[in-house]
Amino acid sequence: MAKLKAPRRTLDSYTVKHINKTIKAGDCVLMRPSDPSKPSYVARIERIESDGRGANVRVHVRWYYRPEESIGGRRQFHGSKEVFLSDHFDIQSADTIEGKCLVHSFKSYTKLEAVGNEDFFCRFEYNSSTGAFNPDRVAVYCKCEMPYNPDDLMVQCEGCSDWFHPACIEMTAEEAKRRDHFFCEGCATEGQKKLQNSHATRQSDAKVETKRRRR
Repeated sequence: MAKLKAPRRTLDSYTVKHINKTIKAGDCVLMRPSDPSKPSYVARIERIESDGRGANVRVHVRWYYRPEESIGGRRQFHGSKEVFLSDHFDIQSADTIEGKCLVHSFKSYTKLEAVGNEDFFCRFEYNSSTGAFNPDRVAVYCKCEMPYNPDDLMVQCEGCSDWFHPACIEMTAEEAKRRDHFFCEGCATEGQKKLQNSHATRQSDAKVETKRRRR
């Protein structure tokens, strides 16, 4: 009589011995690519399962795509650590896991004091068959009307609160970092008036304070 195949069972967690890390559903991991010259794949673990003997552990994953892996390719506003949560599900051996990583929301990523090798961010879901993104529109900034790239330096106008790339307003990065105040071309005249009025008010307050001290 043929032997019956042992049923597979779902695991709450599993320790990947070659990296000494414990994984569970919901964790994000780096997985070994088939081409060693390519960067590690990024995936979210959906389920962990093993055979009846506890060997041959497999992970059900949902892939994150890098911009280069999408149909449209990498664009100017894509960050270097940006990934898209895809609709592509797969089953892989747990032995292909190279490490754990963190995929942050776009908002939380921009608030990180330091970005490590294990840090990524996601602001889009991606349909791998159509190339469509969700959401299909995001806020745009600057004269170039591009979405925000957290890798790029931008300066904010004190008038309209829009953000601008220094190069788009004919300013070097060094000049942008030294600026205490910035008003875009559309807000420049009104902004200069506000600064002049503020400066005049401070001078007037200083004169009043000087008179008080002399009494």
